[in-house]
Amino acid sequence: MRLSVSKRRSRLFACVCLMAMPILGSAQTYTVTDLGTLGGTETVAIAINASGQITGGSTTASGAYHAFLYFNGKMTDLGTLGGPSSQGQSINKLGTVAGYAQLPPGPLGGYPPHPISLYNAFTDANGKMTGIGATGGVGYAINDLDEVVAVEPTGAILYSSNGTATNLGGLGGSSGSTQPECINNSGQVVGYGYLPDGNFRGFVWANGAMTVLGTLGGDWSQAYAINTAGVVTGAAYTTGNLTQMAFVYSNGNMRSLGVLSANGLSVGRAINSANTVVGYATAASGSYHAFIYSGSKMQDLNNLIPANSGWVLSQANGINDSGEIVGYGIVNGLEHGFLLTPKK
Repeated sequence: MRLSVSKRRSRLFACVCLMAMPILGSAQTYTVTDLGTLGGTETVAIAINASGQITGGSTTASGAYHAFLYFNGKMTDLGTLGGPSSQGQSINKLGTVAGYAQLPPGPLGGYPPHPISLYNAFTDANGKMTGIGATGGVGYAINDLDEVVAVEPTGAILYSSNGTATNLGGLGGSSGSTQPECINNSGQVVGYGYLPDGNFRGFVWANGAMTVLGTLGGDWSQAYAINTAGVVTGAAYTTGNLTQMAFVYSNGNMRSLGVLSANGLSVGRAINSANTVVGYATAASGSYHAFIYSGSKMQDLNNLIPANSGWVLSQANGINDSGEIVGYGIVNGLEHGFLLTPKK
């Protein structure tokens, strides 16, 4: 079984928690690098570390979808755990990737009955992919201490570097699972979970306790990333649940980052130590465009690259403390991962 594009999209999350840099000025522009593919037609870049190593997923020449490690112009196939597909979700400063991969086909299931390939969380260090946790798990993020957060059939789990497992618990609801998204080097985890009333809210988990984030006036919120200082970004709904907007959350206060166009939406996907946020937002055309929020201003990243680049940058998923940004967009009619490098 290979994940459909829509299902893969629903599982793509970015998490960048690094060291400080000067806040980017509003005039900052970028060069664009096409990350290429593993031989197929599609690549999605998810995360980048301080050294510029990138992970995500790409199609191979056979049409399979595999996790990759990209560095210095070279994309390396990380393989799978014996099944047909894998996805890189996060990368730490040592270049260790966390994600999820399918196991070899097992018992028959579905209709008509066919062999089912279950998922397993993994870490990949130096090109060696190792499954962690229980069968059916999905790894979402890793920090520089090799702590990994994952979702398993038993709930959201934090794995220490020695393999000790801690169940993160939940927000008291029963209508959905607790979804962790990111972990910083202090062991703070962010994500979202369900309340007893069935609504979902972002949370920060630290030292065994969950803090429920608010909203921007609506019923729902989701936290996607947290930096070294504990500043969170994500998306929260406005009054009447009319739209969702990217936010930053710090010291109990949630602040909207606004939108790119009237009646549009925005989602913060990653944040670095300068509190620079990247993500995606609705453009005036109605399509999603990658954005950067810095210096109290949200900007369309498509306006900060060469006009003749041929790219439409759809979504930014990661940013490091050198200001390098990764995500995916359309170039030559194909969906490819990109690397944006600040011009000096």
